[in-house]
This record gives sequence, structure tokens and C-alpha cells, in this order.
Amino acid sequence: MRRLITAFLLFQASIVSWSSTEANFEPSNAKELTLLVYNTHGLPEFFARDNPKKRFPKIGELTGGYDLSLLQEDFAHHDLLLQGVQRPQSVVRGMDAQSPNCLVCSGSGLTLVSNLSSNWTISASFEPFNTCSGWLTKLNDCFAQKGFQLVILESAAGLRIYIVNTHLDAGRSELDRLARASQLDQIALALEADASSEAVLIVGDLNLDWKSPADNELLQNFVQRLNLVLAQKGGDASSDWKTLDYIYYRSSKKTSLMVDGAGEDTAFTDNAKPLSDHPALFTNFIIR
Repeated sequence: MRRLITAFLLFQASIVSWSSTEANFEPSNAKELTLLVYNTHGLPEFFARDNPKKRFPKIGELTGGYDLSLLQEDFAHHDLLLQGVQRPQSVVRGMDAQSPNCLVCSGSGLTLVSNLSSNWTISASFEPFNTCSGWLTKLNDCFAQKGFQLVILESAAGLRIYIVNTHLDAGRSELDRLARASQLDQIALALEADASSEAVLIVGDLNLDWKSPADNELLQNFVQRLNLVLAQKGGDASSDWKTLDYIYYRSSKKTSLMVDGAGEDTAFTDNAKPLSDHPALFTNFIIR
């Protein structure tokens, strides 16, 4: 009997050892996604009052350090941006050909730069906002075709993320805040219709001042509506930026997102001077 018990215990030990060895050799399905979110201050040179010809090629070059760069205010210097971009997989601008701009208007200013491998597929669309506030007042938002890019990112293994890149109305009046509320509602409705059970990233210059009670209430209502988690925001304690730029995310049952580092990329400078009037935010995600 003692021999039988001993043999049984040895058999169990061999099973445990074999299982542990198999687990150690099991390939991981985790993917890493490095993400940049940046308002490029891309107004025409007369309004920007700096040197876009010097800034934009460097911004384009620095996007090479990220799998995915989501830019805002890429209005007047897109060709300069492309001069610095290092052979990306794709560059997609947010525009709606069915709703042409007025003669003196600009596009959305939204641009996606992807350096992802061929293991990922990207499809992108653009939806203009239904409302704006300000033609010759309130920061003139109506002269831009503001809206949001909706990007679907999918891996060969079936990981899928819906990404929103946006730039909301910029003014500080109550009419501007009402426009932002309408724009957030439009984004939420689109995601509820197409991505209710999907992993989501929502990024950009939301023009919602973190320190403004009215703006923050709008932001928190939107976050709770879509069950989002904050990954990074501009203007943290370590910097002097006004907090208007955000990176939010949520996981799904099939695709888990985990933050593995976030902050401000201080490389986006020239002679210690920022390349834009907004911080360059980054988040590294582990996707399973």
C-alpha cells in the first residue's frame, strides 16, 4: 500500500511539474500600445505668432516614437508635419467631403499618425459636430469644421478598440459650454450605437477646464455615462499647463486595457521652448 501511495504522489508531482513547464512556455497574447495625444497649435502663422515652419517638421519627426499619434489643430501646416514624419503605416486626416468648408474656413484639424505593425488593421471615419459657437466672437470655433475621428483598431488576434480623437468648442461663455455639451452628447450617442460593449479610448483637447465647476460637471457626466477611466490629463502638479487635454479609456469583456505609464513627453520642445501651447500627453497601454 505504501508503494502505491508513493507512486501516486510521484505521478501527481510529475503532472504539476509538466503543467508548470507548459505554462512557462505558453505565449503571451498581450500587446503594447504607445499613444501620443497632442494639440499642435496649427493656426496660420499670422495667428500662431511663432515659427510653424520650424515646429511642425519636428512634431512630425517625434510622432515616430509612438505606435499611434492623435493630433488636434493640424490646420494650416499639414505638409510641414509630413516632412518630418518617418514613413508611417498611415496618416489619416479627419474630414467630411460631403460637408465642404466655407471659403475662409479650415478643416477639423484632427490627424492620426500610425506606426503600428501590419498585425493591426485601422479603419477611420469622421463625423462633424452638429453645433458650434462663435463666428467672429467666442474664439471663432465655427470657422473650423470641428468634430471627431472614430478609429477602429483591431489586431490579428481579435483585440478591438474604438478610439475617438476630438477637439471641442473652445470659448468660455455659457453658449460655448452648451455647444460642448451637445458635442459630448453626439460622441456618446455614436459610441452607444456602435461600440456599447467595446473597449474605448477617448482623447483630445476637450476644452473642459478641470478647475471650472461647470466644465468639470460636464466632463464627469460624460465619463460616468460611458464608464470611462482617466489615464492622463494635462496640467498636472508637475507642470503649469491649463488642464484641457485628456486621455480616457475603458476595457471590454474581450479586450482589456491597462495603463503601464503615462505623463507629458518633454521631448516636444525646441531650445527648451514647447513646440505648442498645449502639453504632449502620452500613455502606454498593455492590451490583452
